[in-house]
Amino acid sequence: MAKRDYYEVLGVNKNASADQIKSAYRKLAVKFHPDKNKGDKGAEEKFKEASEAYHVLSNSERKQNYDNFGHAAFENGGGGRGGFGNFDFSNHFSDIFEDFFGEGFGGGRRSRRSNNRGSDLRYDLSISLEEAFSGKKQDIKFSTSEKCDTCSGSGSKPGHQAGACSMCGGHGQVRSSQGFFTVQQTCPQCAGAGEEITHPCSSCNGQGKKQSSKRLSVTIPKGVDDGTRIRLSGKGEAGSRGGSSGDLYLFINVNSHDLFKRSDENLFFECPVSIADAALGTSIEIPTIDGGKAKIKIPAGTQSGKQFRLRGKGMPYMRGNDFGDLYVQVTTEVPISLNKEQKELLEKFREIENEKSNPSIKKFFQKAKSFWKN
Repeated sequence: MAKRDYYEVLGVNKNASADQIKSAYRKLAVKFHPDKNKGDKGAEEKFKEASEAYHVLSNSERKQNYDNFGHAAFENGGGGRGGFGNFDFSNHFSDIFEDFFGEGFGGGRRSRRSNNRGSDLRYDLSISLEEAFSGKKQDIKFSTSEKCDTCSGSGSKPGHQAGACSMCGGHGQVRSSQGFFTVQQTCPQCAGAGEEITHPCSSCNGQGKKQSSKRLSVTIPKGVDDGTRIRLSGKGEAGSRGGSSGDLYLFINVNSHDLFKRSDENLFFECPVSIADAALGTSIEIPTIDGGKAKIKIPAGTQSGKQFRLRGKGMPYMRGNDFGDLYVQVTTEVPISLNKEQKELLEKFREIENEKSNPSIKKFFQKAKSFWKN
């Protein structure tokens, strides 16, 4: 049977706002939800139809595809990023409905899986720019909770097992009637675990985990930048009563460097040269982040602020084998505390100096004269 128009299913027109679409779906979802119409296949099909329509029309990109191509936009995997192809709406109903009513109507299964999961942890690690360049391995020590050795994380005294929760019968969820439909919520007695510890472990008091100090060897990849976050899956706090462990997040702080400044994968630094070297030209050796040296040629007449680029002498990319560049900026240093001979030579140089030697100075004073004249 051909699918009905999604707008017709929800009872709205094509110009309906997002709030109107949401409100229309809410009414149909409450009316035809399977928990309220047990055994009614017709109601179940209408609920699926409404949920499918809402899934498309509640997303601007999917809605635009549908407006342009109709149902054909989503057939055989079509519709691009906004499409859903052979999307299994049966797995999506509870997520959609939970947006409106919280944990009820299918949210309990997800709650039961996650309630006992351990907490995520954060560890701030400071490294030097050289260590960020080459990468490093480092041992870190932090306080966390780990699985109890006595009960192997079960929370029960050795030789005993947890029993089914007396309130929810082991389901982890309890149902209650609210008006004309039934709401399913996490069991308040077992917090969704579905179990009760009747003989708690004496070492961990039934929690299945104990506080301890943990040492871990971590690898910092080359190329990390300040603020990089590294996730170590399952290295966070242990879960309660056999629950999965949380994750450990390393936040990298790269210390400032005395010589180099960093921008992404490129490095920068200023190199002072004397007036004589800038005027006559020279060759100089400059340091590189890998601890080596590089030679650059300063041409005669190099002006202060001139940048020289050394390809591949910057920081490595975290993904791949490429490197950034190193930019060296020349700054001309004016000598101070001149001796008598230096002063005499400079005086003589000033006497014989002509305008051709200083084109920028000449241009400036021409502009200044024009400004004063006008």
